[in-house]
Amino acid sequence: MRRRQTGPGVPGEENQYRINHQIRIAQILVIGPEGDKLGVMSPDEARSIASEHGLDLVEVAPNAKPPVCRIMDFGKFRYEQAKKASSSKAAKVDLKELRLRPKTDDHDMETMVRKAKGFIAHGDRVRLVMRLRGREQSHAELWLDKMVEIINMFTDCASVAQPAKVEGKMITATIEPMNNADKDKAEKAAKADKPAVSEKSDKPAKTPEKTDGK
Repeated sequence: MRRRQTGPGVPGEENQYRINHQIRIAQILVIGPEGDKLGVMSPDEARSIASEHGLDLVEVAPNAKPPVCRIMDFGKFRYEQAKKASSSKAAKVDLKELRLRPKTDDHDMETMVRKAKGFIAHGDRVRLVMRLRGREQSHAELWLDKMVEIINMFTDCASVAQPAKVEGKMITATIEPMNNADKDKAEKAAKADKPAVSEKSDKPAKTPEKTDGK
């Protein structure tokens, strides 16, 4: 029969921290709710102090001599730890690589651009790699311009993290999702490119008045 686990915890954290009555060592160094050292005492004494504050006794440094325990709100502590882990995971950006040829046809180029925009929308960086073969290498500047043209296809959704450059037998560039400042610039530029619409009057044009030969 499987033994029921006791004590609060999130999946995978049940054994990470011992709390309250799970702490059974003879003497521990206790840190108070405000971070001040309360001294070395028995777990029973420390639990009594924690109970007075409506908090938990949590073992935070089990390998210290004596082990260090802190009086805190363990539920709040777990929440903050999970929030930090979630933020760290969200902040992680993957680098996707897309390879293309100098003479990639229009259909394949559309597919590549669509895929790259999908990665950008997901929050990832995209590294564009154009491999040069044979005589193509002697016209690197021409294909460098081609890479710049490709980068310009993403001005509505991405900014340049690494400009196009020649690296041996290939040309590379890296684009990344726009930040808020870049988005504002792109929107302003798009508005500036739109031709101004002149307002047409609904009133019929005035016809010149006829005069009696004057």
